[in-house]
Amino acid sequence: MELKRIAVVGGGIIGTAVARELTRKQPQAHITLIEKESLLAQHQSGHNSGVVHAGLDCEPGSSNAKLHRRGVELLTAYTTQNGLPFNECGKLVVAQDVDELERLETLLERAQAADVPGVRMLDRTQMREVEPGVRGIAALHSPHTAITDYSKITDAFARDVEAAGGRIMYDSEVKRVDAMGNEVRVRLALPGAQDSTMTADGGTYDLVITCAGLQADRLADNSGQDPHPKVVPFTRDYFEINGESAQAVRGLITAVPGTPNPVHLSTTTRGALLVGPYASLSLGREDYSRGLSGFKLDDVASTLGFGGFWKYASKNIQSAAREARTAVSPSSYLESARKYVPDLNVSAARPGPRGVHAQAMNSDGSLVDDLVLSARGRLTQVRSVPAAGATCSMAIAEHVVDQALAQVS
Repeated sequence: MELKRIAVVGGGIIGTAVARELTRKQPQAHITLIEKESLLAQHQSGHNSGVVHAGLDCEPGSSNAKLHRRGVELLTAYTTQNGLPFNECGKLVVAQDVDELERLETLLERAQAADVPGVRMLDRTQMREVEPGVRGIAALHSPHTAITDYSKITDAFARDVEAAGGRIMYDSEVKRVDAMGNEVRVRLALPGAQDSTMTADGGTYDLVITCAGLQADRLADNSGQDPHPKVVPFTRDYFEINGESAQAVRGLITAVPGTPNPVHLSTTTRGALLVGPYASLSLGREDYSRGLSGFKLDDVASTLGFGGFWKYASKNIQSAAREARTAVSPSSYLESARKYVPDLNVSAARPGPRGVHAQAMNSDGSLVDDLVLSARGRLTQVRSVPAAGATCSMAIAEHVVDQALAQVS
């Protein structure tokens, strides 16, 4: 079936990658990317550490593992071809005691089974050859973990869309999407109005794909689809170290998964060193200010009124208490980082980037870390992406577009 008009809602890295993929697979169609902000990548895609994850935590043979491998392959080639920042600096996962060493060996076995390239175990001497300042009893080395700039990649995707004849509509907040037989109607919120709507770009499309990130559940609910999984927002705060003190780490150093209050240190393409993130429940889905100034009543009410959140919280009381202590006294998190890099100059650390992660959650309180789509005829909605969604963005776009086109074939 020939598709003449296609819309993608959401100008983060996933939505922009989807729009780009559509120009490749449906070159005869006019593609419109609709974004509510005045620039792209203004939320999760532009508020992160820039890590290109190798897939160490993926279950072997899982869809996440396959998305990681394909995503890294595509992203590596794309950044090289387009002269975008990409530094394969490597990552050390460091064990501090025998108990952590056992978990590290399990992680190595999983990573090898998932075909993560180049992973191996290093002893004390070997790991200090990779990171001279690191301390621990052993480390897993992932040499192909990299850093990039996802905002710049998103902008490059957008240039590809426009070069192929596509259009980007900025300052256009989508309130509802109606699937109506052989067409889909996109409605925009009128500025300053609660209920009034207007149609976008002529209003009707042959196919619509939504990639609404932090607003995915609300847009689905407004569009008459299942509101679950719900989005529960968590802030991710970083400290930033610049100048000479940032040279204490060459690549990435992290604690073994499962370590309480796990430490993460990562360099950036700007030459800074990020310490974090440390997480806490967000007071606003899309507000990056610190303190109570970021309080959004409807966002907090959405979280606290969701039964699944309380089921999750009841199972994670200890970790929530640790996160609360860190949020109240973040200096303790900096001090814990010195266990891994004793010479780290924590006095040079300043509050750095703040992100808000759209954690998808089921009504039973279980977390969703998979690609989840919902579809109704010519409307496909991305409801959840893996935690490393930016890393997998090009692979996710391939899958989403294939699934959406299959719905109308």
